[in-house]
Amino acid sequence: MAMGFESDDMLASFARVLEGVDLPADWIGIRGVRESVTRRTVRDGYPEDNVRSLDQGAMVEVLAHGQFGYAATNRLTPEALRAAAAAAYQQAVAASALRIHSFSVEARPKVVGQYVSPQQKPLDGFSPAELCELLSKICRELKVSEQIVQTYATAIANQTESWFVSSNGSEVYQRLALLETHFSATAQSGSVVQTRSNNGYLAHSYQGGWELFPQAALWEQIDRVAHQALELLTAEECPTETATLVLSPDQMMLQIHESVGHPLELDRILGDERNYAGGSFVKPSDFGQLAYGSPLMNITFDPTVAGEFASYAYDDTGAAATRQYLIRQGQLERGLGSLESQSRLGVDGVACARASSWNRPAIDRMANINLEPGKTPLAELIGSIERGVFMETNRSWSIDDQRYKFQFGCEYGRLIENGELTRPVRNPNYRATTPDFWHSLVQVGDRNTWEMYGTPYCGKGEPNQAIRVGHAAPVCAFENVEVFGGAQ
Repeated sequence: MAMGFESDDMLASFARVLEGVDLPADWIGIRGVRESVTRRTVRDGYPEDNVRSLDQGAMVEVLAHGQFGYAATNRLTPEALRAAAAAAYQQAVAASALRIHSFSVEARPKVVGQYVSPQQKPLDGFSPAELCELLSKICRELKVSEQIVQTYATAIANQTESWFVSSNGSEVYQRLALLETHFSATAQSGSVVQTRSNNGYLAHSYQGGWELFPQAALWEQIDRVAHQALELLTAEECPTETATLVLSPDQMMLQIHESVGHPLELDRILGDERNYAGGSFVKPSDFGQLAYGSPLMNITFDPTVAGEFASYAYDDTGAAATRQYLIRQGQLERGLGSLESQSRLGVDGVACARASSWNRPAIDRMANINLEPGKTPLAELIGSIERGVFMETNRSWSIDDQRYKFQFGCEYGRLIENGELTRPVRNPNYRATTPDFWHSLVQVGDRNTWEMYGTPYCGKGEPNQAIRVGHAAPVCAFENVEVFGGAQ
């Protein structure tokens, strides 16, 4: 089938391999991946990383006796792929003796299609010298005072292609252009040390090309980050009290990730991740029943958002990705689970079987998990609060292995007094339990406050898989939350 890309040869090659595999399997799939990464880092104006890498290989997956088996190879020859298929078949047969659930080919539907990231300026169009000079200039601009003792800037360009074919006719090509950027300034006065970054480490992770960086507002953002780092040196500690907490979208990113994304992963609920990444306070019977948060809470799984970091058209088992509500008006509707987990648990999930590389099997993962915007303008939201703390940018987190009790710390805070943002505070932290926290959601900012971020380092699985996720949210207000400073 003509796909309109140079991908045609690879798809055809994999299809020919499948035609030559002689195994009594119910289904066989090949997922090939090629990933090219360029990383440049500058610290204090001096180059630190100048790395280019290329990684490629294929995972062969076989369904036999109701079980899936896997084998990977970095040699894309017909002989190596057929050997991997034979090894995966033997693994599936061996696993059938210990089965806890039997799968059919319905877990691997036929799909044909493609997905390509939006991109205006190709990632290979920026020379290493140009990028190094830009990052060095960022470091120089961050050095606004001798009290700025360290500056840091990095950019990572990732171009990933994947090809998926199966014995029941699937043919999928996906090409991702991924750009991750970050800069920060660390200030010191005596024993007080404070770091301010551009929304958190690599939070500016998106799909696209060099049109994303540098942006027109870059130098204003650099000036803000540097001067806020200096502000924190003389700021008072965040007060310890119960108050209205207002979170910026960059902190909402982690709040959603840790207290919504991970607890809704169906493999955690099934117990598959319990010995490593933990379980979940959510029970199978909660779907369709549990009031997860206030009626203002609307969470979507949405890999269709243009430019968001974890957008795609098909997951790594070929399931077609669509926008779905996980939580609607506070009510839990569905989980983050692949067709396999949905079959085992008997609940609705999404197309989220994802692998971090060609040598890892796909497991239940987050993609783009977003909090939908409300209708409250920022000025109105702040103006309605008599006493509160506005917090930005995560710098520390702790959450128990059931995703229930948590404590998060932020880089920068500002008091809200009589409806106005006033004095900055340093070391702002807050703690709560997941259900109480989301039930305390009392205001959700409008579309003008909605911002999109991402991270390449969501870890899970044995062996570990660090994967890309995206999160978007508006400014949000939570009432009666325990906030405290760094001395607590």
